[in-house]
Amino acid sequence: MERIARACLRHRRTVLAGWVAAVIGLSVLAGAFGGEAEDDYALPGSESQRAIEILDRGGLSYGGGTQVQVVLQHDEGLDSPEARSAVDGLVADVEALVPDARVVSPWSAEGADQLTADGRLGFVAVEVPEEREDLAPLQEDLGELRDRYDGGLTVEVGGLPVESGTESGPPAELIGIVAAMVILLFAFGSVLAMGLPILIGLVGAASGVAVVGLGSRWVEMPTFAAPVSAMIAIGVGIDYALLVVTRHREGLASGLSPARSAVLAQATAGRSVLFAGVTVVIASLGLVLMDLKFITGVALGIAGAVLITMAAALTLLPAMLGVVGPRIDRFSVHRRRTGAGGGDDDGPARRWSRQVQRHPLPWALASTAVLVVLTIPVLDIRLGFSDAGTSPTSHTDRRAYDLLADGFGAGTNGPLVVAVDPGRADDGLLDGLADDLASTPGVAEVSPPVVAENGEAAALRVVPTTGPQAQATTDLVHRLREDVIPASIEGSGAQAAVGGTTAAAVDFADYNADRLPVFLAVVLGLAMVLLMAVFRGVVVAVKAVVVNLLSLGAAFGATVAVFQWGWGVDLLDLGASAPFEAWAPMMLIAITFGLSMDYEVFLLSRIREEYDRTGDNAAAVAEGLARTARVITAAAAIMVCVFGSFVLGSTRELQLFGFALAFAVLVDATVVRMVLVPATMELLGDRNWWLPRWLDRSLPRLRIERPAPAVEEVP
Repeated sequence: MERIARACLRHRRTVLAGWVAAVIGLSVLAGAFGGEAEDDYALPGSESQRAIEILDRGGLSYGGGTQVQVVLQHDEGLDSPEARSAVDGLVADVEALVPDARVVSPWSAEGADQLTADGRLGFVAVEVPEEREDLAPLQEDLGELRDRYDGGLTVEVGGLPVESGTESGPPAELIGIVAAMVILLFAFGSVLAMGLPILIGLVGAASGVAVVGLGSRWVEMPTFAAPVSAMIAIGVGIDYALLVVTRHREGLASGLSPARSAVLAQATAGRSVLFAGVTVVIASLGLVLMDLKFITGVALGIAGAVLITMAAALTLLPAMLGVVGPRIDRFSVHRRRTGAGGGDDDGPARRWSRQVQRHPLPWALASTAVLVVLTIPVLDIRLGFSDAGTSPTSHTDRRAYDLLADGFGAGTNGPLVVAVDPGRADDGLLDGLADDLASTPGVAEVSPPVVAENGEAAALRVVPTTGPQAQATTDLVHRLREDVIPASIEGSGAQAAVGGTTAAAVDFADYNADRLPVFLAVVLGLAMVLLMAVFRGVVVAVKAVVVNLLSLGAAFGATVAVFQWGWGVDLLDLGASAPFEAWAPMMLIAITFGLSMDYEVFLLSRIREEYDRTGDNAAAVAEGLARTARVITAAAAIMVCVFGSFVLGSTRELQLFGFALAFAVLVDATVVRMVLVPATMELLGDRNWWLPRWLDRSLPRLRIERPAPAVEEVP
């Protein structure tokens, strides 16, 4: 670390030029050669995937492609001459706009079920072929088409491309960065000192977005991979730079030259940055082992963004410190005293630590009770996916969703497709299966079987009585698969599978739910081994894992209460409550694990350093908390603002992800680091550092943050 810092200081202009060229080059390459983002929830080996394969063998496009519904409503009825003329004109306009699509009018024989019994509500089905990848122009054209019709005819547009296209709202990244600037300006009191962490965060975000765009050429990236990577890069970039700049300013205050201080900061805080960054990258890459294309794309995007951000903190930042030199406190906005030990802010932190240590048991019980109460909603967690039903009512896709649910039933927004390979079965098999499906509780309607020309496949459309997000719909999918269909085709030699978008979402959620406990155990086990190797203590490592588990549970519980139970739905403009996004838990576990390890190492390394020097556990806890409180508080406040700003967006996936991360950091930096950790460490005393001899010999010795050797002057 010392050699890297010296090299970056000596060649600071070259380093700056290299980073500018790298960021611009990555962005240009991503724009020129990047692929298209795509939300593909396909799960190889699942029953919904098997249904697609059966239909493909028969050449059926039943439920294939992307279907858009142009929903129509007229108070006097759509069959009135005025409305009929408007609808015919609209159908002609849609056919002209989308010549490669299959457009089905409610007046056609095929679209007979696209009109309600009273004739006041109907829809035009627009089936876009799978080959059409770019849906943005279609989305824009349909939006303009909708605005042409007014008066008595209401036109709303629903469907997947419209749902993904209604993402609007404030620029979340900008809001988070402005909030971070205010916090850094208050913490450092200097515009220059504030600007350095912001610069590292922006470099990480720009590079992360470019990496996702470029990577989507070879790896399937979901539409939210780029903003999630940018969110993480901004948060960790500012966090990492904050640690280094704080150490650098302490060195300057103690009388070191700018060059010596910059190298010392990299030799101490820089090691924490390296450890924290590598931990987040490893945790993210661990998600690749889940063998899910959807998860793999996000994991690789986050890992790439964090890796580049960490590299910027370890190379670009010392170069910038060399350029700024002794002028880092220029443009001061307030006068403050800063000492080597952290300044006047250490006093309140030390007094707080002593207060907790005087009554450790009540504080430990109270903080644990708070975390347990916050965790309780996790017992009711239900994994799934959001859809147009969770959009705000100001969006056309939400209004189309509600109109279809009111006119045709809630299940119309998420029909199931039963794909059948009849084999050598007789002709009565499909009719008997249709009757059995129709008589199943929870089924509102079953369409007549559609048989392929080659006779190798058939499809039945099953409309549930409940919406796609309802638990009753999930139960219906399992009941059809496990009971109804096997009993109906038993002994016939036929094969059948339940597919469709709703069934695919059920498969994806079940797959993640089954593997979530294993992934959590692996992550926590890795954390415990790393902490034992670093701090040479079994108890302190086990305690850290338990505390991190409580912190994670509290974040999950709060997210379930807000997004699944609907507490605060109106306040956050979420539209409606919905299941916990099925892809989010593993991503949250991996990233929260990496971020919490950052704070854990930063705090415990100071405590361990003081304990090794004095042998007094109580004094070491108080001193460690005093020396790290200001930095942890500032870093946590910045991350809460950056992650929390995404709650102000209009995409539910990012809102949920940002809220969960912000709440996890908030709880970790307050209840955990400031109350539970000092209280439990005081209760355990010297037992914190107990390590059996055989384990001491077996574990590798890792030193994360240690005093740097004598630093030579850098010209």
